Amino acid sequence: MTTTQKLPNWDMTVIYPGLQAPEFEQGFAAGIREIDELAALFDQYQVAERPALVVDDALAQAFEAVLARYNEVLERSETLFTYINCFVDTNSEDTLAQAKLSELMNAYVRLSQLGTRFTAWIGSLDVEALLAKSEQARQHAHLLRRAQIQARHLMSPAEEMLASELNVSSGLAWSRLHGNLTSQLKVTLELEGETKEYPMSTVRNMSYSPDREVRRCAHEAELAAWKSVSVPLAASLNSIKNETNVLADKRGWSSALEATLFLNSIDQQTLDAMLEAARESFPDMRRYLKAKARALGLEKLSWYDLNAPISKSEKNWSYEAASRFIIEQFGSFSERLADLARSAFNENWIDAGPRPGKVDGAYCAGLRRGESRILANYSPSYESMSTLAHELGHAYHNLNMRECTALQSGSPMTLAETASIFCETIIRNAALKDANRQEQMAILSSSLQSSFMVVVDITSRFLFEQGVFEKRKQRELSVDELNNLMLDSQRQTYGDGLDEAELHPYMWAVKGHYYSSDFPYYNYPYMFGLLFGLGLYARYQQDPEAFKQGYDELLSSTGMANATELAARFGINIRSKDFWCSSLAIVRQDIERLEELVDSL
Repeated sequence: MTTTQKLPNWDMTVIYPGLQAPEFEQGFAAGIREIDELAALFDQYQVAERPALVVDDALAQAFEAVLARYNEVLERSETLFTYINCFVDTNSEDTLAQAKLSELMNAYVRLSQLGTRFTAWIGSLDVEALLAKSEQARQHAHLLRRAQIQARHLMSPAEEMLASELNVSSGLAWSRLHGNLTSQLKVTLELEGETKEYPMSTVRNMSYSPDREVRRCAHEAELAAWKSVSVPLAASLNSIKNETNVLADKRGWSSALEATLFLNSIDQQTLDAMLEAARESFPDMRRYLKAKARALGLEKLSWYDLNAPISKSEKNWSYEAASRFIIEQFGSFSERLADLARSAFNENWIDAGPRPGKVDGAYCAGLRRGESRILANYSPSYESMSTLAHELGHAYHNLNMRECTALQSGSPMTLAETASIFCETIIRNAALKDANRQEQMAILSSSLQSSFMVVVDITSRFLFEQGVFEKRKQRELSVDELNNLMLDSQRQTYGDGLDEAELHPYMWAVKGHYYSSDFPYYNYPYMFGLLFGLGLYARYQQDPEAFKQGYDELLSSTGMANATELAARFGINIRSKDFWCSSLAIVRQDIERLEELVDSL
């Protein structure tokens, strides 16, 4: 098995030599100073709510000066944040990184307040008149029209300022507590007569073990570890959801869900159509679970069997083999995509292996224009290779927004998964092409497990979060109540596909997505991303050359048009259940293929 010592760490020296370097101190101080200077510019041009503003040449010129500087500061602030956060996420016990991140968050409060002032300013003027006078405004037309709507959902300037200042010690603080607590959490586990402490990320990776006893022991130890920290995590979740409820109400949203639909650039009709299609697919999804149980020789799967390999594939996806395969297969779509992957591997954009103090999971973060950093917890498996391809898709999305300003590149989460799902599908289809029967079973099972989690488990998360938001309006929820709500959500969605006695009551503690005050309902966008990505891939297969001509432009435009408009470019109506059902039909075909392979054994 590949050891974590052989896996690369990401290179952050392209920005600064290190957190203790004079260059970093100078850059950090400059970043703080630029925010202060932006505030002075806002004061100079009276950027704030000002009823009945007249859009004349002077105002248009003021807008262009403010917009240019605001974009510059946002871009440099993102680089500074990503740089520091990369140290925190790979070693949460790095006290210097934690201190610098805390200091930067205080500056971010001021930047957030400036953003609110900018939105209120735009809401005070005639946007269409501004668009007629300014080319820079026309390039940001989508943002400005959305800002007009958002301005109607702002509290008073004093209330917005207070909310942003308190967020540092409320929503953001609770979120950081979850990240720090879970990344440092050690799990005591006995295997083969030896008791050791493991990082949580390592224990969760054991769910992929072919040995059921290892999976079972790891699962039980994991649950015990989550129980040991459940009280502070429940306090975090209760506090964040209450804050979100209060602010949504004060800002005039009917619910946190309505606010997040606006944030994600879709409407209720689209969400309802997608969720209805998902629910109708549950019987097919449970057929997958039952086929997997048959392959494993089990009457019914337990939670800890979900990630179990169903065949002994001869393919060993070492990190080196995965990188070569990804580059080659990305090249089958375009050399530009392959070049992006080469840069990521050759220039050490990726922090690949699990280790103590490192957060679990995987993500991609923009570092600077066209360049990203990818966090992974790689194990030598097809699943980990698929995850790498997924995150590299995000990096390709970032590359395509290289010429966009910071405000133009603010993609909603629903569209942020577009390139990642597309790249994941490229790898899956290529791996299947030359695979033998055993390898096909392994790949299909892995791919279907991912689709299953995004459709079925994401629905359970949506139901859970919806329940928490509703109940939190009355009072705090206890650990037991959170556990029961999670179990009920899992039973509604997993149904008879899993052993009801072996579910995961602490999934609310596992997923950091619940612990964001800025992004409530950090769940259904993943389903949107999967099914939208599959739908796009189907369009690609129908007419590859025509698709390629518009694909990169689509990725570069995800912050400059809503999801409905962008989908329509490829003949997709996301408000229709038929589209979502057509994407789910692709998943159903894979289920049928897996069933044939399993039943022919």
